[in-house]
Amino acid sequence: MSDALDTVFAALADPTRRTILSMLLEDDMAVTDVAEPFDMSLAAISKHLSILTRAGLISQEKRGRVKWCKLEPDSLRGASVWMQGFGQFEPINLDAFERFLVTQLGSDG
Repeated sequence: MSDALDTVFAALADPTRRTILSMLLEDDMAVTDVAEPFDMSLAAISKHLSILTRAGLISQEKRGRVKWCKLEPDSLRGASVWMQGFGQFEPINLDAFERFLVTQLGSDG
């Protein structure tokens, strides 16, 4: 699982790739349509798409002469579960903690 998680986070580390994923939230897109808003070559976009595909974040398929990209949202599940683990801690209630210390240590402190 660690290798898959590393691959997903590495793919998500790039702002261009995150933008591509956001674009694919709407619908499947042809590679040329994905490339359109970016000021980079089609070859550079293809490299980004390859990284997203290797991470399992998107799939690509050829329909006729056109290559299409599709978001694979289930592939984010592992990363999401991992990140949610950090949200499990309750914020510390300092007043309650102080009351606990007073009752445990006496009122000297």
